[in-house]
Amino acid sequence: MEVRRFIKNTLSIITVLFAIETAVFAANAPELTVPHQYPAKYTPEYIKQITPTYKNISKDEVFYVALDMLQDTEGMFSRNAILGNNLSQRPIKIEFRDLGQINEEYATFDALGWKKGKNLYIYISNRHKDAPAGALAALLSHEALHQDEFNSLAEETYAWTMEAFVWDDILKIYPESNQENNALVKRENTLKKLLEKGNYSNKYIKKAVMQNTGYKNLPSYSPGFDNL
Repeated sequence: MEVRRFIKNTLSIITVLFAIETAVFAANAPELTVPHQYPAKYTPEYIKQITPTYKNISKDEVFYVALDMLQDTEGMFSRNAILGNNLSQRPIKIEFRDLGQINEEYATFDALGWKKGKNLYIYISNRHKDAPAGALAALLSHEALHQDEFNSLAEETYAWTMEAFVWDDILKIYPESNQENNALVKRENTLKKLLEKGNYSNKYIKKAVMQNTGYKNLPSYSPGFDNL
């Protein structure tokens, strides 16, 4: 009888200790959080809902969020282009790349629009893997305008201006995107300042494009972009 009582008491103590340990573990367990790149709206559950729309675009979840953030901004044209409403009539594939491996001249680029056969690609520099999704959204709105093998000063002016407008919209909807220490955010804020300085015209953005040494060999115009 004493042995049974001892075993029973021991099991009770173990049960209580296990319950206490479980409660402590649960209290200390980290909450499931959204990556710092995403606005609070983009919970894992919400991202799961939007994934079917964007899964053919990229394997990187951050681009699903970025493309979704383009809704209700000046970048809707670019979002639709990436989804397939472009000259190729196919979705534009997006991925992070070491751009210097494509060509040393591209090592310092933030992004690159690329055409291979009938397919269109947007390559984002690996340096921006930690950028807020809103900044990536603005950058994608720019790159989605490059849909053929031609480029020009007029095209880049239009693309940079689009990027600035989209970033301005993003900050109004998702102000938490303005993580000022991030390199890509610094680019976007620079463009936004040029847009504001020109009273929301392309006046100063155009000057910046003209002075960009990476564009020194570009013609003034390209198909679809015939006005500076």
